[in-house]
Amino acid sequence: MDGTRQRRRGDTRQRIQDVALELFAEQGYEKTSLREIAERLEVTKAALYYHFKTKEEILVSIFEDLSRPIEDLVAWGRAQPPTLETRQEVVRRYSDVLAGAAPLFRFMHDNQATVRELRIGEMFKNRALGLRDILVDPEADLVDQVRCVSALFTLHAGMFALHDLGADPEARRKAVLEVAVDLIAQAHRDG
Repeated sequence: MDGTRQRRRGDTRQRIQDVALELFAEQGYEKTSLREIAERLEVTKAALYYHFKTKEEILVSIFEDLSRPIEDLVAWGRAQPPTLETRQEVVRRYSDVLAGAAPLFRFMHDNQATVRELRIGEMFKNRALGLRDILVDPEADLVDQVRCVSALFTLHAGMFALHDLGADPEARRKAVLEVAVDLIAQAHRDG
């Protein structure tokens, strides 16, 4: 019985996160109220308040849940030998993480000022730096270090700057991933 109650609570939390992210994307974070989130969910504001006291709590919980795979990836990458294969696998896995959290990353891209003001900006920056530290060999030439960091930017660009290319999203993701993996390989060509 307790497990069922916990699952339902988790489902409600997930529904709140999904609806809030939808509204944040449609109207912007600043223009969305807790009342509007409750109305879209067809619950009272008090019911919403039971799970989250503020919009920031909702947004931080979304970020934490959807970016947890980045933390896991950083931990995995740090435990691997610093080889070309490891670095390419980190890029492949990060591409999957980005695809799985696309709505959040679109929100972050479209609401950069809000993200900077809230603690999620700093949290995301720290996770990105963790990935960078795995990909970049500090002993490599500066050009090769830039190539490795550019692999991350390439994956991000694939979500946003290349969105209107007209290609099938999965074909675009594969093409972007191929370029990112190739940048890592180029950085290791002399290694």
